[in-house]
Amino acid sequence: MERNIKSITESRRSDALDFVEQVFTEHESAEEGRTVRSLVEEIRAGRYYLPELELIMTDENDEIIGYVMFSRFHIEGRYDDELLLMSPVAVKTALQRQHISKEMIEFGFERAREMGYRAVLVEGAPWNYHSRGFETSARHGITAGPNIHLPHEDCLMVAELVPGGLENMSGKVDYGMYKTLSTPER
Repeated sequence: MERNIKSITESRRSDALDFVEQVFTEHESAEEGRTVRSLVEEIRAGRYYLPELELIMTDENDEIIGYVMFSRFHIEGRYDDELLLMSPVAVKTALQRQHISKEMIEFGFERAREMGYRAVLVEGAPWNYHSRGFETSARHGITAGPNIHLPHEDCLMVAELVPGGLENMSGKVDYGMYKTLSTPER
C-alpha cells in the first residue's frame, strides 16, 4: 500500500475531522469521538495551532488512513516556542498495528525539529508511546496539574526532539487553555 504523509490542506480539514471522530467513536464511544473532534476544532481556532504540523496520511486512493496533530503548548506560561502537544493521534481501525502512527509521529518529529521545537508532550497509554521515544514526564519535573486526572503518572509523557531538549523545562501541566479538555469529567 502506498502511503503519503502531508500537512492538512483547507480542502481536507472537514474530512480529517470526520476521520478522527470515526476512529475515536469506534475505539471508545460516540461521546469520545465528539470530544476529540471538538478538541481539534478548538486547537485549530486558537493561537497555538500549527497547520504545518496537522498531518494526515493517505493511501494510493487519497483516502485518509492516519492523523496526528502537534500544536504549541506551554507549561505555567513558559516554553510555548519550544514545546509541542501531540494530540490527537488516530489510525484507521482496519489498518492499526501497521506502523502508520509510528511513521506519522517520526515525520512530525522531524518537521518539528526543523521548526526549532525541543520537546513533545503526550497523554496516553505508555505502551503506545514508549517505543516512539516518550518517557514519563515526571522524571523530568513535568507533572500533571490538579485538574488533570490520570490513571497513572506514567500516562503523561515527553520526548526530546533534540539532545538536552528537556533541560530546564519543568512545571505543572494544565489544559485550561482548552475548554474541551477542562470539563470536570476529563
